[in-house]
Amino acid sequence: DLAKYDTIIIDEAHERSLNIDFLLGYLKRLLPRRPDLKVIVTSATIDVDRFAEHFADASGTPAPIIEVSGRTFPVEVRYRPLIDLADDDEEGETVVRDQTEAIVEAVKELSAEGAGDVLVFLPGEREIRDTADALGHLSEGPRGVEIVPLYSRLSSAEQHRVFAPRPAGVGRRVVLATNVAETSLTVPGIRYVVDTGVARISRYSVRTKVQRLPIEPISQASANQRSGRCGRVAAGIAIRLYAEEDFEARPEFTDPEILRTNLASVILQMASLSLGDIARFPFVEPPDKRNVQAGVQLLEELGAVSDEVAPDDHREGPDRRPRRGGSGRRGRGRPQPQHDGPQLTQVGRRLARLPMDPRLARMIIEAERLGCAREVIVIAAALSLQDPRERPVEQRAQADQQHARFKAEGSDFLTWLTLWRYLKEQQRELSSSAFRRMCKREYLNYLRVREWQDFESQLRQVCKEMKLEIGRPADQPDADGIHQALLSGLLSHVGILEEREKDPPGRGRPTGRRPMREYLGARGTKFAIFPGSGLAKQPPAFVMAGELVETSRLFARQNAAIKPEWAETIGAHLVKRTYSEPHWSKKRASVMAHERVLLYGVPLVADRLVSFGKVDRAFSRELFIRHALVYGEWSTQQKFFSHNRALLEEAAELEHRARRRDIVVDEHTLFDFYDERVGAEVVSGAHFDTWWKKTRREQPDLLTFDLAMLTHDTAAPVAEADYPTTWQGAGRGTDASQGLTFPISYHFEPGADDDGLTIDVPVATLNQVDGDDFSWNVPGLRLELVTSLIRSLPKPLRVSLVPAPDRARDFLAAVPAGEEPLLDALERWCRATTGVVVPRDAWDWSKIAEHLRPTYRVVDDSGAEQARGKDLEALKAPLRPQFAQALAEVLTTRGWRVVLATDDRGALYADKFPADLRIVLSAATAKGRDPIGMIKALFTVLKGVMEARAAFKRLDPAVIVGFGGYPSLPAVLAG
Repeated sequence: DLAKYDTIIIDEAHERSLNIDFLLGYLKRLLPRRPDLKVIVTSATIDVDRFAEHFADASGTPAPIIEVSGRTFPVEVRYRPLIDLADDDEEGETVVRDQTEAIVEAVKELSAEGAGDVLVFLPGEREIRDTADALGHLSEGPRGVEIVPLYSRLSSAEQHRVFAPRPAGVGRRVVLATNVAETSLTVPGIRYVVDTGVARISRYSVRTKVQRLPIEPISQASANQRSGRCGRVAAGIAIRLYAEEDFEARPEFTDPEILRTNLASVILQMASLSLGDIARFPFVEPPDKRNVQAGVQLLEELGAVSDEVAPDDHREGPDRRPRRGGSGRRGRGRPQPQHDGPQLTQVGRRLARLPMDPRLARMIIEAERLGCAREVIVIAAALSLQDPRERPVEQRAQADQQHARFKAEGSDFLTWLTLWRYLKEQQRELSSSAFRRMCKREYLNYLRVREWQDFESQLRQVCKEMKLEIGRPADQPDADGIHQALLSGLLSHVGILEEREKDPPGRGRPTGRRPMREYLGARGTKFAIFPGSGLAKQPPAFVMAGELVETSRLFARQNAAIKPEWAETIGAHLVKRTYSEPHWSKKRASVMAHERVLLYGVPLVADRLVSFGKVDRAFSRELFIRHALVYGEWSTQQKFFSHNRALLEEAAELEHRARRRDIVVDEHTLFDFYDERVGAEVVSGAHFDTWWKKTRREQPDLLTFDLAMLTHDTAAPVAEADYPTTWQGAGRGTDASQGLTFPISYHFEPGADDDGLTIDVPVATLNQVDGDDFSWNVPGLRLELVTSLIRSLPKPLRVSLVPAPDRARDFLAAVPAGEEPLLDALERWCRATTGVVVPRDAWDWSKIAEHLRPTYRVVDDSGAEQARGKDLEALKAPLRPQFAQALAEVLTTRGWRVVLATDDRGALYADKFPADLRIVLSAATAKGRDPIGMIKALFTVLKGVMEARAAFKRLDPAVIVGFGGYPSLPAVLAG
């Protein structure tokens, strides 16, 4: 309650800084409790009525107003607008004068009025340089004009020129100044003022969340303040480069800072002092709700406030518990703490104790956690103050050369540490005066250096009082840790470099200055790295900016390259994650998705494959059950799984054989089976293994199928004999062929090449079978095959065989299958039963469904496919060399030393029998192509039937078949 004071004086109240407005509101609340306290508010240009009403007493009587007239001289105000309707050209077009030209004309006009210096108000440094160039010709001659710039970034020596006496031979001084000369200091000797009527005014953009410096028209109060600068020493003249009507239309007073800046620091201090909601705080002019919300959002970004936490909750992080119970006794006369606004977290309470911008304070708090507080305090102190590095206009190249020694690659922030260490070393080695001279020689502002050092020392002291672990200066600073600490306060100042637009085809890069690369920043903003930054020439992919300021464009000052994963971790409470294309991954045994991570719209992660189980457990569990358990897309050693898959394949094989889809239960039934049994926590293979390890101890058969549950009760039964898995007896009734077995597989997919049954034929026995051996097909397909054959006949032949299905049944009942080729048997039956003679070419195989014609798959001894097709004879020709090789390999395994001849027939040499044996691919070719013949060869070599019979006994039937196409020695002799 400021009990130690009886009077509070607030000077320069018209500046309406945040501190002034905050103090005015605090005193407004305090006065009812301290009626003895006197408050004096002083200002040269103040809205006295507003202030008087603000401090009205309980009865509504405004505070008294005391006016004290100062010693000033009259000022004549002349209006010379840049736009003058009287100066319209002949065609009626408005003529707009150039501002620089108008200033030159105004200076000439004032020079004719008599002696005295001229003060010109301009909005910024660039305009000052342009005007100085335009006025340069006035400095010529014995009584020339001295042009003196004045703005905040000038070196101290250049700023002090305005206070120094004019050099000999100079008749007049023209001071070109920004609004620093309006209230901050008084320039001596001014009798004339030229007012452009504009200034760069700092405004916080609620939309983009950046501090802008737009050039705006000044208020009437500022205009009067400027014109008053020429009435201090004598009567003066002020020329305003705008119309009187324009002046009258302008606002009477400049907007207070509380209406045009981020309110985070005010809200933070109010919360720390338990002053309640800012919306109910008695400001002279309450801030806009959008500005208040922007301030709260910044504090939330910093983790300083929460709507749910009470001030005595000491847990950190974005999520907090509500405070429970308890109310302490409060001292008499003290304001009752109000907790209706955002409540401070532990981080927020720490931030409130650090006397600096909340962003910078947050950096120090994070730096303590990362063990680099000592270095970050140095950087934060530098960012709080004006840059001590000076760049005089005439000596910029020399200054840049001196300052380049301190630049750190990839970081403007580390440059501060390099400079800091250099200054400390120089101070240890040099005397105070020598150090001061060194600073001047190397373009360093000595006073700002001392201010930096003093503030750093004060911050360290505050941190010690807060019991923060500062540590000692590191010999090698942890650059990553420092940048992560800085990032904690700059999360909304990150950006990703946008891709450069490609030049149009046929056009090269335009000449001239290379365009600045743009970054996509928070909330869709676009910014460029400030040209003076060490990162400007080689912009990194991701950057954080210590400050975003909008002048001619939005510039990022004080930058550093960062890793996006830092921002993702530190800003975990702010990032938005989106997921797309969730899918089952058999390789990872988990549901995966593509993750995109955005921080205020800046993509930190564009496309990262992550587990989806932590995002949507229910959906991930569904995909796991469907893909891993139902579809079998899972590599696991679980016994129930292999059992179930085998049973499913067995049931599915029945459907393929019978060419039906009504036998096996559908996927929904299987899903429901697993869904009812698998634990709710199971979302991946790893989760399942953990759950099943416990569950199977008590219920080992919980997930085991049986064949009955996999088939529909209403499905017609399928006789396995109708769809055998092997083909027996190819070779038309011979003894050896009856011993041959060929595997059969089934596939039900109309239109597919392998639709129907597929017979695997080893290449070694390929020459011993033909299509007639398989013409009857399997029992389950014979009725459909014969029916289709009858229907394929021309109508004159078909009319005697209708209805086709009935005639097909009659045929199959009357004729034993397999004793002769199907067409032979069918033609004979037709002739015998109907008298119809069916020519062989009358059967139209093009009308027979593909699945009724077997597919032949020729395989080698390892089971690898060599050929595939519907025409068995067409498959044989290109495989004859392989057949000879296969036969040779079989003979070799029986103890024969085999040599293949190089002719097209091939020959075998057996060392057990001193003769060459010639391989003939069939009995027909033996008789037709080989004049010696197999019989003659055997009799000549083996000298007798008994020896030949003994030789044949050494071979198995498959070898004998391949050897000559004869199933036995009698067959050879008979051939």
